[in-house]
Amino acid sequence: MLLTLKLPRINPYTNTALVSKIYAAEGVSLNVGAKLLDLTVDLSATAPHDCPPVSHYRVALRDRAWLRRLTVALGDNVEVGATMAQFTTEPDEPFDGEPVRAVRVTIAGILDQSDWLSVDRS
Repeated sequence: MLLTLKLPRINPYTNTALVSKIYAAEGVSLNVGAKLLDLTVDLSATAPHDCPPVSHYRVALRDRAWLRRLTVALGDNVEVGATMAQFTTEPDEPFDGEPVRAVRVTIAGILDQSDWLSVDRS
């Protein structure tokens, strides 16, 4: 069966999300819990703050599926509701028809620790 992943509205003010990391490759079988991609949401244009309101999220699968087509690339800014990927439940199923349903995912907030070691703590 054909499954699809569209960018959900992560919070009420989210309009777009930046694809900051991709873990899965097309043609690969993914198990429940597999990391699919990381997203960065910047709300500075919609909500004034003293500091940049940037959040990071990881999208992980809750279905066992084959990733057949990834329609986003690293660095893409994706609008809410846009298709990001297509999956099938079997490796040789055609994936050019209409999706039966959305693939089940979990979206978890993550902490970006990439610059923690560069901070002067003296």
